[in-house]
Amino acid sequence: MINAMNIRDREVINIKDGRKLGVVSDVEIDFEEGRIVSIMLPGPGRFMGLFGKDTDIVIPWSNIKKVGIDVILVEVDESVEQGEDRGV
Repeated sequence: MINAMNIRDREVINIKDGRKLGVVSDVEIDFEEGRIVSIMLPGPGRFMGLFGKDTDIVIPWSNIKKVGIDVILVEVDESVEQGEDRGV
């Protein structure tokens, strides 16, 4: 079973180009439905979510293709990778 605590701190890789997007810093949860809606990663230029731009990369759960032991495989467009699109 997957839960929010198990997903945090996993590396996220885009299967479209094999690029590392970063590490999951937070998750968005729909408490009424009892499910994870999206994962969030620090945006480009941010260090550990503290310095740099304040735009996070938001990846909807529907874009997550596989959750492994060490990594999460996603399929997203380049605009999402660059933090230009909120992904939702």
